[in-house]
Amino acid sequence: MRTALLLCLIMPPFAQPAQTIQVHGHRGARGLRPENTLPAFEYAIAAGVDALELDMAVTKDNVIVISHDPLLHPPVCSGPKPEIAIHQLTLRELREWDCGKMQNPNFPRQQAVPGARMPTLDEVFALAPKGEFLFNIETKIFAEHPEFTPSPEDFVKLVLNEIRKHHLESRVVLQSFDFRTLIAMKKAAPEIKLSALYEGSPKDFTAIAKESGAQIISPDFHLVAAEQVRAAHAAGLEVLPWTPNTPADWDRLIAAGVDGIITDYPDELLKHLGRGGSPARH
Repeated sequence: MRTALLLCLIMPPFAQPAQTIQVHGHRGARGLRPENTLPAFEYAIAAGVDALELDMAVTKDNVIVISHDPLLHPPVCSGPKPEIAIHQLTLRELREWDCGKMQNPNFPRQQAVPGARMPTLDEVFALAPKGEFLFNIETKIFAEHPEFTPSPEDFVKLVLNEIRKHHLESRVVLQSFDFRTLIAMKKAAPEIKLSALYEGSPKDFTAIAKESGAQIISPDFHLVAAEQVRAAHAAGLEVLPWTPNTPADWDRLIAAGVDGIITDYPDELLKHLGRGGSPARH
């Protein structure tokens, strides 16, 4: 009784648990390793991320591969042609492209990894035993360019097959700017968590959730304001902005109450949060 009374005197009545910020490695760790490659994902895992963030495309022979852009082009990938759509190539043909050879000039600290090929979703999911992190996976699908991907329903079917194969239902978040795939996944597998990506003019986060059916709102970080986050939390939603890369922006988002941050420098954000040392060097 005396101990409890002493604690009450020491701690203010409004004391709250420390805020926990999920750290998502954007395209693995784009600032430091070639984006969306196994070296980038392995670097992020070694750093201690809470989630690997990545993008999905589909080959001509219906294999899900990891790429932000539907078109292959330097400096991200170098190959036998100046530019070609992933959906026009089989996986075997796609393997002719080197996606680690060139450093992205937008990220001067990025280390090239010559010989890194574009991984399949199957190969990325095979990293699951290396930790307890999530996979925040994006369907890169475009209503105005149906030639780049299968239909939303077929895309989701391919993704879900891989999730089921690796038994990762509880560790996957499906994200997209194109809400058609979110709606299709909710119908096919309501247990998969959904995240609505958003950019453009300011829009109410709860309205985005109603439109997409998502439990997470993932806006351009410039659009995040504390009142929007409070309203989202009151509606039972999470807020996961992308892609701030400086301590000043991280601090502003943390002060606004976000649930997580997607960044190109996950190791630095982890250190900023007091949660990590240097990742193992590969």
